[in-house]
Amino acid sequence: MKKLFLALFVFGISVAVNAQSTTVKKADEVIKFKEMKHDFGKIKQGVPVTFDFEFTNIGDAPLIIENATASCGCTTPTWPPTPIMKGKSDKVKAGFNAAAPGVFEKGIFVKVKGYDYPVEIKITGEVVN
Repeated sequence: MKKLFLALFVFGISVAVNAQSTTVKKADEVIKFKEMKHDFGKIKQGVPVTFDFEFTNIGDAPLIIENATASCGCTTPTWPPTPIMKGKSDKVKAGFNAAAPGVFEKGIFVKVKGYDYPVEIKITGEVVN
């Protein structure tokens, strides 16, 4: 009886471990950004700036960006609402409006439909009065 219980226990653990080892899909498998980081340099406080992060669909199917989220409220990303066909390019626009002076680095996380992990692009610079 103990051997049967032990065998079932080991079998259950091995099934659970195999279920956990599914392939993780990262968005950078299908989306390639021309630049991953943009430095605005010195910008004036309270004056909005923008930068277009150009990307290409390097996958085999149409690419749909579900959302793009920023690491703070002072950064406002926008992305194309329509699918991007294989081999075609578009852009994610990063807007930034700083209320406080100083050096900054902000992340924007681009989530692609069907992929577990987003791609992170960054903006940096220094806000001066």
